[in-house]
Amino acid sequence: MNASANALFVEHVSKSYPLDGLDRLVLKDINFSVGHNEILGIVGASGCGKSTLLRLIVGLDREYRGSITRSNAGDPGKRVGMVFQDHRLYPWLTVEANVGLALDTSPLSARHKHEKIGHYLHLVGLSDFAKAYPRQLSGGMVQRAAIARALAQEPDILLMDEPFGALDSILRMRLQDELLAIWERNQVSIVIVTHDVEEALYLGDRVIVMEPNPGRIRDIVTVDLPRPRDRASLDIADLKKRCLSMLM
Repeated sequence: MNASANALFVEHVSKSYPLDGLDRLVLKDINFSVGHNEILGIVGASGCGKSTLLRLIVGLDREYRGSITRSNAGDPGKRVGMVFQDHRLYPWLTVEANVGLALDTSPLSARHKHEKIGHYLHLVGLSDFAKAYPRQLSGGMVQRAAIARALAQEPDILLMDEPFGALDSILRMRLQDELLAIWERNQVSIVIVTHDVEEALYLGDRVIVMEPNPGRIRDIVTVDLPRPRDRASLDIADLKKRCLSMLM
């Protein structure tokens, strides 16, 4: 993939935390890029720095060595969106009000904000639940609301940290397919951290396999399979076996 086709560049990134008076290295010399409209999966054992890496990319932590740049970082209309495993919706706000938080600083008129909120609720299949509160929704619906809030920022890169980790297997598969449908319609780059190798291979164009102590890239696996993919295919099974052999 040539440089002009990339939306994100992570170059020689290392990160340390102070522990007992010493610096503990949690990420070591991380290098990768994310293409425009690419889905990049990141898998690895607990403690290998996957979530820390997403925090650095989104800008929640700016203390690190190396560089993280976007090809259109100078365009104020382009942003990085984030979806967490715990949806982080405000329980006292309705679904539409939670999604509307993404537009708080937008110069759009109230009418245009309302239209945009409605558009993204429709996109994730929650139009009929705009006035509902998070406690009135199922786990999958709440996650879809969180995705709608992230998309309402109209990011060029969407970061997802174990977004389906707390869901049962059937719901997880359903939301994976919904995420792919949203990705196809919105032409957004996605970086998804997951502990589920099969999920990363089903969704991703490439999968980064990380190893811990300190967190570093073991390999980057290309998933050169046509979409829609069959979770039970031998090709995915072979790639899964390869990834698990590295993780073990």
